Amino acid sequence: MGLFGKIVGGTIGFALGGPLGAIAGAALGHALDSDQQHYHVGGQPRLSTGEEAQLTYFVAAFSMLAKLVKADGRILKAEIDAVENFMAHDLSLDPESRRIARNIFNAALESQESFHNFAAQFYNQFQTQYQMLDLMIDILVRVSVADGTISASEEKLILTAVRIFNFSDEKYRQLKSRYVKDLDKYYAILECNPNDSNEHIKKQFRKLVSDYHPDKIASKGLPDEFTKFASDKFREIKEAYEVIKKERRIT
Repeated sequence: MGLFGKIVGGTIGFALGGPLGAIAGAALGHALDSDQQHYHVGGQPRLSTGEEAQLTYFVAAFSMLAKLVKADGRILKAEIDAVENFMAHDLSLDPESRRIARNIFNAALESQESFHNFAAQFYNQFQTQYQMLDLMIDILVRVSVADGTISASEEKLILTAVRIFNFSDEKYRQLKSRYVKDLDKYYAILECNPNDSNEHIKKQFRKLVSDYHPDKIASKGLPDEFTKFASDKFREIKEAYEVIKKERRIT
C-alpha cells in the first residue's frame, strides 16, 4: 500500500508539526470525514522518516501553489486549470491522490499561514538536498507561467522561496528561462550561458545527468507521485544538451 493509501485507509499516524502539519491535519481530516472513516493516531504505526519527508514535499508543493495563485488577490480559472494539469499530467496522480492534493490546496487557500512559513519549513526539511529545492522552484514557475506570464505578485512570492533556498539571482534567471521558447531556454536548463565554452557545457551536462539521474532522485525522499516530474526534468536535460550539441557541432 502506498503512502496516501495508508493515510486514507487510516492505518498509520502522522505528525509533521509546524504550518505544513496544520495544513495536512485539516486536509486529511476532511478527506477522511468525507469518507465517513475515522483516523486515530494513538496505537498506530507512525510515518517512517522517508514517508514523513514525502508527505512534507507533497503538502508543501500544493500549499505553496495555493498561496501562489492567490497572490494577486483573485483566483483565475486558468490558474486552477494549471494546477489540475500539473496533478494529472506532470505528476500522473490517480483520482484519490488528486482529491487529497485538492484538499491540501483548499486548506492552504483558507489558512492564515504565509507562503514564507511554508517555504521555510520546506527548506528546513530539504536544505541539504539541492535537487528537491530546485524541483520546487521549477514547479512554482511552471504553474505560474501557465497563463502566459508571471504576474509581479506571483514573482514576488517565488523570489521569497528563492531567497529562503539561498539561490542566487542568476540561478533564478536560469530556472525562469527554462520556459522561454528559444535557444536560451536550453542553456538555462543546463545552467549555462551562450558564451560558455564547449568543455564547460559538457562538464555541466555530465554533472546534471548525475545529479538528476532517476535512481539518485529516488533515494532523496521524493514522493512516488513526483518521480515522473523528476524523470521529465532528466529528459529535458538530455534534450537540451542534444539541441546545443547540434547547434555548436560539439563532438
